[in-house]
Amino acid sequence: MTAATHSTLFPGAPGPSQFPAPPQDADAVLDGLDPEQREVATALHGPVCVLAGAGTGKTRAITHRIAYGVRAGILQPSSVLAVTFTNRAAGEMRGRLRQLGAGGVQARTFHSAALRQLQYFWPKAVGGELPRLLERKVQLVAEAGARCRIRLDRNELRDVTSEIEWAKVTQTVPSDYPAAVAKSLRDAPRDPAEIGQIYAMYEQLKRDRSAIDFEDVLLLTVGILQDRHDIADQIRRQYQHFVVDEYQDVSPLQQRLLDLWLGDRDSLCVVGDASQTIYSFTGATPDHLLNFRTRHPGATVVKLVRDYRSTPQVVHLANGLLAQARGRAAEHRLELISQRDPGPEPVFAEYADEPAEAEGTARRIRDLIAAGVPAGEIAVLYRINAQSEVYEQALADAGVPYQLRGAERFFERAEVREAGVALRGAARAGGNDSLLDDAEDLPSQVRAVLSTKGWTTEPPAGSGAVRDRWESLAALVRLAEDFARARPGATLGDLVAELDERAAAQHAPTVQGVTLASLHSAKGLEWDAVFLVGLTEGMMPITYAKTDEQVEEERRLLYVGVTRARLHLTLSWALARSPGGRASRRPTRFLTGLRPGSAAPGARTAGGGAGIERGGTATAGARRGRRGPVRCRVCGATLTDAGEMKLMRCEDCPSDMDEALYERLREWRSEQAGRLGQPPYCVFTDKTLMAIAETVPATDGELARISGVGVRKLDRFGADVLAICAGQDPGEGDGED
Repeated sequence: MTAATHSTLFPGAPGPSQFPAPPQDADAVLDGLDPEQREVATALHGPVCVLAGAGTGKTRAITHRIAYGVRAGILQPSSVLAVTFTNRAAGEMRGRLRQLGAGGVQARTFHSAALRQLQYFWPKAVGGELPRLLERKVQLVAEAGARCRIRLDRNELRDVTSEIEWAKVTQTVPSDYPAAVAKSLRDAPRDPAEIGQIYAMYEQLKRDRSAIDFEDVLLLTVGILQDRHDIADQIRRQYQHFVVDEYQDVSPLQQRLLDLWLGDRDSLCVVGDASQTIYSFTGATPDHLLNFRTRHPGATVVKLVRDYRSTPQVVHLANGLLAQARGRAAEHRLELISQRDPGPEPVFAEYADEPAEAEGTARRIRDLIAAGVPAGEIAVLYRINAQSEVYEQALADAGVPYQLRGAERFFERAEVREAGVALRGAARAGGNDSLLDDAEDLPSQVRAVLSTKGWTTEPPAGSGAVRDRWESLAALVRLAEDFARARPGATLGDLVAELDERAAAQHAPTVQGVTLASLHSAKGLEWDAVFLVGLTEGMMPITYAKTDEQVEEERRLLYVGVTRARLHLTLSWALARSPGGRASRRPTRFLTGLRPGSAAPGARTAGGGAGIERGGTATAGARRGRRGPVRCRVCGATLTDAGEMKLMRCEDCPSDMDEALYERLREWRSEQAGRLGQPPYCVFTDKTLMAIAETVPATDGELARISGVGVRKLDRFGADVLAICAGQDPGEGDGED
């Protein structure tokens, strides 16, 4: 997982591990910049607008601009305020400025800069100490709801808190909240009038307890600067030059604060890309970027379109994606030009069902790692966090280490843990649980139990914590349906045991590995290889994207995902949810005209070498060509469960497993895992060991035919396994490549 953008891709730029001496003079600061970046760096007077596409080196351009101004004596370091949106980005900017000999420049987030000013000027403007800053507002929102006699569960509480934050950054007072929601076509998590009540009570409680929240930091700073011209003048004397990064994400409240910092001056440089606006649900809007030239008619506008991150093949697909976009942001899209050598064509992969898609993705990742791509330079990106579970399982089965970004592991999520407790209790109660009176089979039992935890037959409207909770519970319902289909006689207790086994396998210590992340949390990062998964209608765009603008934001979200890839890019979808299900799904509309075989009139295509690969349900390298169903080697029944397909038999069919051999294999696996510093499942899963103990392979070919034993593991562990199967002691090697 790498922060964008790799400095080593720019001519004359130091590698991330080097600490070169600062440039000797101002002109040396410009060395290594391309013509457009140099234009940004030397445009030091008047308003400047930098339209910077993904991977074009915008941070490099603006830090060199500041450093050039400082080294040339045009800008005083203490007079410059550079503003960005995350502490990580601000820290990176400060580090780059120090390397360029421009230490002393303030690089902060909006909130950080405003809080410093508020702390300094509060005694003078208001008197006394600054009210206590609330680190988390959830508890106070909960109390506000209780006082309004409105009961909020934990997920509703999180959503209502987010709505209050949105209202404040859009400068909406409590009484105006319902009308603002209606005007913006926003999906409120519950009745807007109720949220307005809670919002008003929350504000009252803060006043009563002399407390402020993070949005108040901006609001109060704006209020002081508006009312106290002497303080506003003092700040304007301090800061005379402003730089704003990620300007497409500025909220109305942040723009108001920026206007007050500036006053009637125009020494402002903004940097952004309207095509990467993906946070409108938090109040962000690209309007300020798109209206910049209207507000500042004499502005210098520079476009950065040389993409140093991605290959021409990836860039071509990204450009094609935006070429079909509509709306105002699309009118200002940038046509990127790759500066890298050609690479492989993007892969479009179609699978029969979601487990097959996950297993196929894990298999491709395993192949990339075997070919030398570090696991930490690979990412699987999906639309919602609830999609992670099937990929966590598939990577674990493939022995590939992974890490989650911006989300808990599936079985560690609060709602999944609560559901597990409820299912375990129902399993113990058996026929004595009245909830299960009308439940005739396992899936209906699970639905009955989970309905008490928030699951419903129809998903809730809109996004947010309530929707996230529902998606997690729905994933458990689907898992129960698949489990019952694979094991017709299974009980609720059997399902609980299966969930416990899965949870245990995925609670292994986090190791450096493949990144699993939502598309939103991937913004600002990049990897050598990116897998964009689950690209079907209803997921991309998401079901609750109703308006044209909401759909276009979904397109931009996919664009952000595509532009995270440097070299390898795979886009995949599944035609059905579960094995044997009806193939009713369609790939996302955003790929129409881009994926092979979908060319629309006048649409661009994504490159001559690309093709759609068809994926099945087989998981082992030796069975990649399989087209027919996988059948039980005992009774001949069609297998759909991934674990049964590993064993090549139904779970209930008689096993001829050599128990002693199985135990020897488990002992050997524990030793290998200890030597490698990895969880045991990264060597072989339990099901794979069972399959080995049942078939007792005698040759490399026989071992390779077992699901879960690919070429890489055959090379690494094959000799040891065959020796154990032959009743011999394994070799003395440590199992390393």
